[in-house]
Amino acid sequence: MDLKDSTDQAAFRDEVRAFIREHGAKAKMPAREDFESGWSREARDRQKGWREAIVDKGWVAPAWPKEYGGAGMSAVEQFILNEEFAENGLNNVGGFGVMMIGPTLMVHGSEEQKQEHLPKILRGEVVWCQGWSEPGAGSDLASLQTRATRDGDEYVLNGQKIWTSGAQHADWMYMLARTDPDAPKHRGISLLMFPMTSPGVSVRPLINMADNAGFNEVFFEDVHVPVKNRVGEENRGWYVGMTLTDFERSGIGSAVGTQRQLERILRHAKERPSEQTVLDKNKSWRLQMADRWVEADIARLFSYRNITIQARSMVPNHEASMSKLFTSELGQRIAATNLKLYGLHGTIWDRAREEAEHGMAAGGYLGAVSSSIAGGTSEIQRNIIATRGLGLPRG
Repeated sequence: MDLKDSTDQAAFRDEVRAFIREHGAKAKMPAREDFESGWSREARDRQKGWREAIVDKGWVAPAWPKEYGGAGMSAVEQFILNEEFAENGLNNVGGFGVMMIGPTLMVHGSEEQKQEHLPKILRGEVVWCQGWSEPGAGSDLASLQTRATRDGDEYVLNGQKIWTSGAQHADWMYMLARTDPDAPKHRGISLLMFPMTSPGVSVRPLINMADNAGFNEVFFEDVHVPVKNRVGEENRGWYVGMTLTDFERSGIGSAVGTQRQLERILRHAKERPSEQTVLDKNKSWRLQMADRWVEADIARLFSYRNITIQARSMVPNHEASMSKLFTSELGQRIAATNLKLYGLHGTIWDRAREEAEHGMAAGGYLGAVSSSIAGGTSEIQRNIIATRGLGLPRG
């Protein structure tokens, strides 16, 4: 892996930086509440100008083919774009559509599905959510029990999903359902897509310990889903879903984001009165902060490895799990380090007060708890690394 840009890559990086200087001010960053609510429609509307500028350049997903609204660029160029956006605290407005279901449709979708969904994803017209976990199927996702019974040209869907991020704001869902209850559990699952306005779909937000509703329960009662909305073959959806999950776990944004978060922590600490922090009093805290910086660089190197694999027209598998495991647990360590920075002030959870970032240190600590569960638990990631990466036998 060459960490230096080629001549063409350096030129593209300069082009991206010039674009940011011209249009970056249009990217009105969403309020903290918008992140907590799963990207509300109002939050997306505030970034309309930024999204339109990116769409005009074909940069929402630059590695996608031009006929679907992309720019036909290489995976490395897309990585450079995401890296520069993240360095400047910007986002590429794509959400789950660009990050996960779009690339999966490229691999497994029909031409009709690509024509229908990919342009809308790139224009930001549709917000997607993911129906994966169930009350009895989390880490062991293949044990899911939501049923999709074939009835002619439709499936009739019944069951429940839980921990569904942003479902209360989504227009469409992609989800896994059991289409053959008699098959081995990994072989009787299909991946389906449908509008959240379909009759029989109901959503109930879940308030977590950080007092926000990022997750939801979703219930399905005789929901009719056309067979044409199945992605890939019937009963082979587990393998389609695992392709999607590999895309979910292999991005640069979270790795760069940790470095920006560390910079923000230090900047804010220096602005606070000395009696409100341990910045100049606690050597142990300074050593912890140094460790976080080193770990943030390691997380970035994991992302570089993933993009090297993608540049070779492959999908990261256990490599993506390594990145996800390390980065999510690093996020928890950063949250703990941030909380300790403020001493007793760190326990204040009141946004009306300036101490400890208006309560964000305590809120961030509570919010980080789920990061080693969302997207696949740390235990599952370690299993994938052990079996697929190291070739160890299954227990």
